[in-house]
Amino acid sequence: MKQFTVQKNDAGQRLDRFVAKTVPLLPSSLVQKYIRTKRIKLNGRGAKQDTKLSLGDIIQMYINDEFFEAPTGENAYLKITEPRLDIIYEDENILLVNKEAGVLCHPDGDGTYNTLITHIQAYLYLKREWRPMEENAFAPALCNRIDRNTSGLVIAAKNAEALRIMNEKIKNRQVEKYYLAVIHGGIKPESGRLEGYIFKDAVKNQVFVSDKSTIGSKTAITEYKTLAFKNGLALLECRLITGRTHQIRAQLSHAGHPLLGDGKYGSGKTNRPYGENGQALCSYRLVFDFKTDAGNLSYLQGQEFKITKVHFVEKYFGDFVD
Repeated sequence: MKQFTVQKNDAGQRLDRFVAKTVPLLPSSLVQKYIRTKRIKLNGRGAKQDTKLSLGDIIQMYINDEFFEAPTGENAYLKITEPRLDIIYEDENILLVNKEAGVLCHPDGDGTYNTLITHIQAYLYLKREWRPMEENAFAPALCNRIDRNTSGLVIAAKNAEALRIMNEKIKNRQVEKYYLAVIHGGIKPESGRLEGYIFKDAVKNQVFVSDKSTIGSKTAITEYKTLAFKNGLALLECRLITGRTHQIRAQLSHAGHPLLGDGKYGSGKTNRPYGENGQALCSYRLVFDFKTDAGNLSYLQGQEFKITKVHFVEKYFGDFVD
């Protein structure tokens, strides 16, 4: 229990607003609930949420200590009482989640904590599968990430061993990643391999593709095949051989076929008629192709997971059947 005395600058405000400021991590829904159930008392008694505070009032809060901490990327899960997740697969070790376009995978440093990992941590915290107060260091973590405006499958590890193994498998290219992408125009040949070199400008958060190696550049390889063509747009399946930042977006743009809706690597002139404000790109399929021992995750060997409905595919290729 924590107790607070209302000072001059706090007098006159509503009880619920005082609580929200004093306990920054407590979700607003819990603020109202705790006042209603008298876990928050005013001068030793229950009170209504809109009660105006007076100088010298005593407020008692029977609330867990962790809610009184300052909000950070590490404890933001406490703010979420109803996690929003599209879970494709779950077991005792991992989660596969279909991330919506527009959602960040991780906090970006500007105070935005409404991210995929925050919702995953809140989900596991509310299920009591993850008990952060009993952990020394581990927190549920993402094994891969995709761009904010890219949708699709993201792997999350529920425990340290699963995180270690999955990170190793991804690093050693034993997890196959397939994307669906819509591009402007029909690429020739219809199936092929894009090979080049990518240099990342960290300041601009943008990459540049060249056909020749340059200082600081890294090899980038993407395999693709055309699945459908309609009204000047082509639907591609892309398979990552390497996993560089913005690889598919930058390589297809370099090949003369930027992604539909891609403002960074595409053209506003060609995108404007479609009204899209994010790239038409989805990480829609994962295949676990373990070539070495996978320990506790061996049961995943050979398994494949796929998103069957992708909004931009339905919108522009409604009659397409994968």
